Amino acid sequence: MTELLVGPFNRVEGDLEVRLTLADGRVQAAQVNSPMFRGFEQMLLGKDPRDALTITPRICGICSISQSAAAARALAAAAGITAPPQGERVAALIHAVENVSDHLTHFNLFFMPDFTRPAYAGRGWHGRAVDRFTALQGSGLRAAIEARARLMHILGLLAGKWPHTLAIQPGGVTRAPSMRDRLRILATLRAFRGYLETTLFGAPVEAFAALADPAALARWSGGDAGLFLEIAADLGLADLGPGQGRWLSFGAYPRDGGHAFAPGTFAAAPAPLDPSRITEDLSHAWMLGPEAHPARGETRPDEDMRETAYSWCKAPRYGGAVMETGALARQVIDGHPLARALAAAPGAAGVLGRVAGRLLEIARTQLVMEDLATGIDPAARFMDRVAIPAEAEGAGLVEAARGALGHWVRIERGRIAGYQIVAPTTWNFSPRDARGVPGALEAALVGTPVPEGDDTPVAVQHVVRSFDPCMVCTVH
Repeated sequence: MTELLVGPFNRVEGDLEVRLTLADGRVQAAQVNSPMFRGFEQMLLGKDPRDALTITPRICGICSISQSAAAARALAAAAGITAPPQGERVAALIHAVENVSDHLTHFNLFFMPDFTRPAYAGRGWHGRAVDRFTALQGSGLRAAIEARARLMHILGLLAGKWPHTLAIQPGGVTRAPSMRDRLRILATLRAFRGYLETTLFGAPVEAFAALADPAALARWSGGDAGLFLEIAADLGLADLGPGQGRWLSFGAYPRDGGHAFAPGTFAAAPAPLDPSRITEDLSHAWMLGPEAHPARGETRPDEDMRETAYSWCKAPRYGGAVMETGALARQVIDGHPLARALAAAPGAAGVLGRVAGRLLEIARTQLVMEDLATGIDPAARFMDRVAIPAEAEGAGLVEAARGALGHWVRIERGRIAGYQIVAPTTWNFSPRDARGVPGALEAALVGTPVPEGDDTPVAVQHVVRSFDPCMVCTVH
């Protein structure tokens, strides 16, 4: 057996290293290291609870609205209040715009450029991939960036700025949109639908959202999604980077007492979400303290960096089990037939399933955004005043583009006495736990082919990027 250290990975937010044990040209075991410690949870201690609304979005410039939404919901829970329905509706629309923008960025700028590599020269699709996805030059990249910029005009109207908005508050949203704003938002969404239907899918959004099984997905040939599916079939991406068949979602876009995409877990069958079953294991992290629920967790770095650990990332577990989170998990738990069929396939949805789940979610979220915008009532109330208690606890559970994001706050004497964050990439890129069970990515990498002498194996990079990692969120 030999070892190979792969990293840092370009096109990944933050630092990432993966140590591979190789035998017979394949990965036998993997250790995923988040090699940077940032300490946001420590920064929050002793602060006014409302400071979390300003500080936590700075964890990441890609998914800052997700952090805002989680912090606002944690403080709302501590105060025992729920935002007015129209406030929840607009907050959900703001959040959905960011998540769709993230998905579009990942597909076009982070994931697809790997198929332009010279290693794939000679494949029937390589020339088209080069034309569409070459960094800084590809026509597909330019079209995606322009469409993304136009979609984010909605954030200018509703959030004031992006990233790091303060528009989402415990009591709702700070901007009450006018009828003119509503019409402009709907016009922007129509324009974005035009991009999706002419460029990404090459057909009506509803047609892609209605795909019911992997055979129908494989027949899809329209747009850049069709090019990806052609590549996936040629390279066998359905069997690369298999999942473990256990999924988790906190539920996306709360409104009217429910969610646009349901919360829950899935392992052979759907089950209700029970947040009390979440724990964080520290046995292989450079962190000190016992395994605990995040509401009672600590952030104490192990300055000696003991040899049995290999990452700054903790190991979240749900009922002691490794869970995968992300767009595919949301769609599986929400009950979409294509997602359920992909999850039931051999390997429990590998690289193909994760990326197809992201494309499916773009289509379905476009429909959600149109519905949210149509239902805006300018005459309604969008925010209530909220008094944060001097002694309280609360949890804010939301879905970022990359998956389940949770904030847990404890307030004592009017100040933050405890703040813990479990991010999507913390779930997916966790190290081993005390029983030696590998995290989701570590398990998915086992069996990945690595040609002799290749120190940057492209198949490994496909698996890593299929999870769309954000390492700065992982180590906050």
